[in-house]
Amino acid sequence: MNDLMCEDNRVHNEVCEQVTAEMPDENDLYDVAELFKIFGDSTRIRILSALAQAEMCVCDIAIVLNMTKSAVSHQLRILRQAKLVKNRRNGKEIFYSLDDDHVESIIDLALDHVKE
Repeated sequence: MNDLMCEDNRVHNEVCEQVTAEMPDENDLYDVAELFKIFGDSTRIRILSALAQAEMCVCDIAIVLNMTKSAVSHQLRILRQAKLVKNRRNGKEIFYSLDDDHVESIIDLALDHVKE
């Protein structure tokens, strides 16, 4: 017998109704799944982790992560489109930082989880 399945086919209507009423909107859940796809790339996580430490330019990120500037720029474009990082110009330089505190919180929670 499969230990993961109920032996009784009884439906618990009260629980089902409660969960159905409290489930987030389907479109919001889709957006969360898309966000996790962005977080699903270790290079992007490394960039976000670096930016959680300090605001940095592409050249600095490339040095810290031992990557090419082109590769860093490509990933930053994806992260910017997903509203996970923002940039600011200072003369000819462009500095990147996390878009808001939520991004760092997500990374911190994920790190806490994997360290358990």
